[in-house]
Formats: sequence, structure tokens, C-alpha cells
Amino acid sequence: MDNLFSPENLKNKRFEAAVAASARLFLENGIDNVKMTDIAEKSGIGVATLYRYFGTKTRIAIAAMTYLWTDLQNMFSGVFDSDVFRSQSGIKQLTDLMRLGLVLYDAHKDFMRLLGEFDLLLIRENVPKEELVEYDKSIINIYPFFEAAFQTGIKDGTVREDVNFQLFYLAYAHASMELAKKLLQGELLPSDNFSAGGMELNMLVETAVYYVRKQP
Repeated sequence: MDNLFSPENLKNKRFEAAVAASARLFLENGIDNVKMTDIAEKSGIGVATLYRYFGTKTRIAIAAMTYLWTDLQNMFSGVFDSDVFRSQSGIKQLTDLMRLGLVLYDAHKDFMRLLGEFDLLLIRENVPKEELVEYDKSIINIYPFFEAAFQTGIKDGTVREDVNFQLFYLAYAHASMELAKKLLQGELLPSDNFSAGGMELNMLVETAVYYVRKQP
């Protein structure tokens, strides 16, 4: 049996506490507005220890975002591979999958807003891709479910056969995510009006569904 009070276990618990505390602080205040001293105070871990564990605030931000994505993964686990979901027509499965972006926008606004800030941080700090391997793995990957739904739609006659599926998926995923982040970053120009943000995202879903649906 592992010694719960061994140096390695205590280090892991402190590491996890720091990541969870930083995730909460980033959600509440944004990454730029949180200092390492804030994380130290929230987690009860000394600033010097935080720097020893993570090296930089950027690295603790990567760990925190990985933690938050993993939490979301767990929330949706089992939904899209359930018998209930797979019993639907292919086009209905695709529609439900595309509405996931709308669900994230409606129910997890703080996370989606933070995601936009995190992307800017990665660009600003020129973070190497090799430092983002675990983060990349943590992002909700619904591509396999999209592909399975598309194939179901081909078989049941509800989805067009002449669609370049990979291109369709990438175009929709990028458009949906970027639109959500744009809406949540706030109005910048005098002409901006994001009061119907949810309706914009829903229209994007309906447009994509219309494109891929096999017409009678």
C-alpha cells in the first residue's frame, strides 16, 4: 500500500490543489488578472513551491485549462455513445452533436470566455506545441461521434453522400467555437450587438444541418 504521507504523494496532492485553485481563480477573474501570489493564497501553497512545480504562470494556466477540459469531458461522458443517442437517425445525431457548442455557450460562459483568453496567451507566449500534448488530449473530441453519426445518416438516407465529411466537420467546429468566443469577448465596435448570441449560434447549427441533410 502506498504511504499517503510520502513526499511524492504529498507533492501530488499539493500539485492538484494548486491546479484546482488556479482553475477557479482563472474562471472568476481571467488569467491576466490572477497573480501567482493569488494562487498561493487560494491553494495554501507557497509561491516558491508553485514556481518549483510549474516554472511559470503560463504552465500553471496550461495545467488549469487541462483540468477544466477534463472536467467537461467527464460531464458529457457516455452521452454520445449511449443506446438512446445511437437509436436516432443520422441527421438527428449530427444535429445534437452540433448543438454541443450552444450548450457550452449557454451553460459554461465563463469557461468559453476563458478559452478565448487562453488562446491569446498561447500566441503571446509562443508556447511550443510539445508543451500542449496533454492539454490537446483533454479537449472534448467529438469527431468519432460525428463520423459515426454521418455514416449512420448515409445508411438511413438522412445525410447527403457527396459531402466531404472531414472538411465539413472542421469548418463547422472552427466556425462554432470562434463565433462563441467572439460573442463572449464582449462588444467592441459601436455597431456590435451580441444580444442575440444564442440565436446566432443556433442559426449556424440550422445552416449546417440544412447543408448536410439529404433532401427528398
